[in-house]
Amino acid sequence: CVPQVVERCVAAAGYSVGEFAALVFAGALGFAEALYAVKVRAEAMQEASEAVPSGMLSVVGRPEANYKFACLEARKHCESLGIENPVCTVSNYLFPDSRVIAGHLQALEYLQQNARKYYFTRTKMLPVSGAFHTRLMEPAVEPLAEVLKSIEIQKPLLCVYSNVDGKKYMHPKHIRKLLVKQVVSPVLWEQTMHSVYERKQGTEFPYTYEVGPGNQLGAILRKCNLKAWKQYRHVDALEDEEAAET
Repeated sequence: CVPQVVERCVAAAGYSVGEFAALVFAGALGFAEALYAVKVRAEAMQEASEAVPSGMLSVVGRPEANYKFACLEARKHCESLGIENPVCTVSNYLFPDSRVIAGHLQALEYLQQNARKYYFTRTKMLPVSGAFHTRLMEPAVEPLAEVLKSIEIQKPLLCVYSNVDGKKYMHPKHIRKLLVKQVVSPVLWEQTMHSVYERKQGTEFPYTYEVGPGNQLGAILRKCNLKAWKQYRHVDALEDEEAAET
């Protein structure tokens, strides 16, 4: 049934770096070229991370939580500490009432200490080295832009949705532009889920497959669209390979 699933696939999306995998699947990028671009991207983002003590904070909030206001006050706190032009912003929109906030460590620590004030019910520092998808990643923009210029990119054979705006990629130039912009822009995953599954009332939802280790995107889909999630399946490529070898 797997070849039939691939042939009938009508849309793809990848979370953060997973967007490269989605574009490879859609025939827009070659596998080897995409791997090289991901390598350059990762090294450049790591270098940017080492320049400023920063990180990412996963937040679950009550409906009345105002994430932008909380980030504003966290930036003001950083300024009171003498930090110039501090960064604290929503970097990942996951599902209703869940966000990832990224920026200077002092800002994230302030938000953890004042979680109740901002109606955050749970906060957790993520095990990452920097504030990805914020302007702190600007040093990584040029290296990725350069490598994407040298890579052949085709128009996708099926719809691929961008993290930057939750809309479909249109053509190779558009792909180059948004893959670079994605490094310093929030991942609009919740908005992308709404775009992917928008359909007339009474229309059946398609089957959705999450490929790779873990089922975090399936868990997010359940929170965003329960009806679509009922047609969800998880495929662990590594488990399939191990089963084939035994």
